[in-house]
Amino acid sequence: MIQKLRAFVNSTRLNYLSSKRKNELASSIDPKKVAHLNKTVACDHQWYGNSYGGFFINPSLVNSDSIVYSIGIGKDISFDKMCLKNHNCQIFAFDPTPKSIHFIQEQNLPVSFKFFPFGISDSKSGTFQFYLPTNPRAVSGSLVESEVVDTNNAIDVEMKTFDDMVAQLGHKHIDVLKMDIEGSEYAVLEKILESDVTIDQMLIEFHDRLYDEENYKSKDIVAKMKAKGYEIFAFSSSYEEISFIHKSKL
Repeated sequence: MIQKLRAFVNSTRLNYLSSKRKNELASSIDPKKVAHLNKTVACDHQWYGNSYGGFFINPSLVNSDSIVYSIGIGKDISFDKMCLKNHNCQIFAFDPTPKSIHFIQEQNLPVSFKFFPFGISDSKSGTFQFYLPTNPRAVSGSLVESEVVDTNNAIDVEMKTFDDMVAQLGHKHIDVLKMDIEGSEYAVLEKILESDVTIDQMLIEFHDRLYDEENYKSKDIVAKMKAKGYEIFAFSSSYEEISFIHKSKL
């Protein structure tokens, strides 16, 4: 009971802080800088999860046979739980972060939620140096150096390329790929776009705020996604969570 109460309080706190931060960020955004992140197509969309861990998804394309990849979960699976509740689909979740692994071990999850304690790499599969967050209360680490991680506090974690991940699980098609990997998304997305695996929806958290805010790093990869047939159908008020759909599903 105490553990559940502690988890509820922590989730509520994170959700409040996330909502507050996103509102502040939204009010200061320069529309010209995020023009490439605006919607390019209109279709059904609904927010799944809380403010901290949620994304817009097109629910009309998800059913009980759907495969959902949730890459980078931290200590928030509100998105995944809503997918399970609304569609009874298959969730494949990945995160090499020690706090995330411990968090999942404490959860009572259905067999349709499958967790793998490794992350995704853009280069090769193997063991990588993983920087832990500077804030001791934070959860998510990263392969990428930035102001939010401590380069003097690193651990070795297992990483796999996207092609090795799907080969291990035997998937040729993914209905929804949700990814929040703390700044590594740009290079990883380039590799995903090179894969033969088909993906209907990609829900991505971009971490442009960690880089040069004068020239958003997401601009280049969004153009490459568009060239591969992906259009933006929804975005959060802070322009961090961006939802893409393949034009073949429209």
